[in-house]
Amino acid sequence: MVRPPELDDYMDLFNRYGKDFGSAYLEPEDERFRFLFDQLCRLLAQPSPFNLSLPEPFRTTAHRYLAGDEITVAHMRVAENRHFMLSDLFDYVHLRQRLGGGIR
Repeated sequence: MVRPPELDDYMDLFNRYGKDFGSAYLEPEDERFRFLFDQLCRLLAQPSPFNLSLPEPFRTTAHRYLAGDEITVAHMRVAENRHFMLSDLFDYVHLRQRLGGGIR
């Protein structure tokens, strides 16, 4: 049985890339970032108490992107937009971790 995503799942995924994603939106296009974006969308789309505690735009974007919504896919096709979302999500979950805000 697969358990619902929690804060640690997001931090583990970001930590695999070994960098501070706070400035990821400034980075050049990189296949690793596309893969990370896809992985994070898949986490965000899963039902979990932690995901429900995240800002709704993260979840909505992930659901629409994975569903193939034309507007969302076109928007996220631009590397800077994907990187900006990675940066925002990293900052948010990192802040939650520092504040002890994981929800189980």
